Amino acid sequence: MGALSIRQVKKSYGSHHILKSVDLEIEKGEFIILVGPSGCGKSTLLSMIAGLDSPTSGNILLGDRDITYVAPKDRDIAMVFQSYALYPNMTVAQNIEFALEMRKVPKDERKVLVDKVSKMLQLDHLLDRKPGQLSGGQRQRVAMGRALARQPSLFLFDEPLSNLDAKLRVEMRAEIKLLHQRTKTTTVYVTHDQVEAMTLGDRIAVMRDGILQQFGTPDEIYSRPATKFVAEFIGSPAMNMITAKRERNTLAANGVDLPLGPQLGAALAAHDGQELVYGLRPEALRFAPAGTGLAGKLTMIEPTGPESYAFVETAAGPLVIRVPGKVDGKVGDTVSLNWQPADVHLFDAKTEVRISAQQPHLAVA
Repeated sequence: MGALSIRQVKKSYGSHHILKSVDLEIEKGEFIILVGPSGCGKSTLLSMIAGLDSPTSGNILLGDRDITYVAPKDRDIAMVFQSYALYPNMTVAQNIEFALEMRKVPKDERKVLVDKVSKMLQLDHLLDRKPGQLSGGQRQRVAMGRALARQPSLFLFDEPLSNLDAKLRVEMRAEIKLLHQRTKTTTVYVTHDQVEAMTLGDRIAVMRDGILQQFGTPDEIYSRPATKFVAEFIGSPAMNMITAKRERNTLAANGVDLPLGPQLGAALAAHDGQELVYGLRPEALRFAPAGTGLAGKLTMIEPTGPESYAFVETAAGPLVIRVPGKVDGKVGDTVSLNWQPADVHLFDAKTEVRISAQQPHLAVA
């Protein structure tokens, strides 16, 4: 049994199904990310873990203890909210100490914990200030400090960085990762930001419309996406998707033959005549010598500094290429592209499920 077990959890409001039988086993000390677009059910699931909402059916276990209907204060869980939720009339020290005081922790012990947590989060020089005198990043650290001081069995983070600017998000992301490495407390973190998901998580649960699409390590999610949705949601720019059809022994899109490795070709035996989706990560594509590979017209270039994104219109469909540095060419040029068959991801167009001889950990209902 893991540190946190979510078993066949469903949530409905009348005929509207928010969560559709979610199962997750989270190990002790893991940093788990719940990621997906707005409305996918990730915050609803976090609220049920916290005890702020109850499932329509299913169970939530913390260790060997069923906490499905246990009051939030009795769950041994600490939560960090998107809005900080600090008491404006209290100092930093009082905010960090407040939950301990409510739990009747002795004053001397409270002071030791506040000192320890404030030093860990570099807040020790701000203990006498009130939230209105702090920056957004400092306020978020205070909210984290309040949760840390409780020394809970489980940390919950509800999009804690979404109110911060881009530079501060990067800094706070690094702080949260270091904090977890120090404390090793089991953590569930909700975000819609795929960069946060990939950089922070030991494992990632990708959700869509109340359904768990895939649960795996960042590398598994990126390298072997279980569904077309996961492939497009994780990665920037998104994976290129070409609608194709298998007829006899070839896979083609608008008359263009698309290469397949031998293993993937063998896996297509049951898909004759069916519509398929041929996926390629932008970094898998390369510019090729003129007259070789797939020809296309360069329609747009987006330089980002260390790399550039080139948009190419081809007979098979529009493609985005990610290249290091600058693009050697200009808009309007005719270019050629190639790629390795091993870099191809193939999906059933109807079910959107990955086609492979060895399926990844797939949780789609």
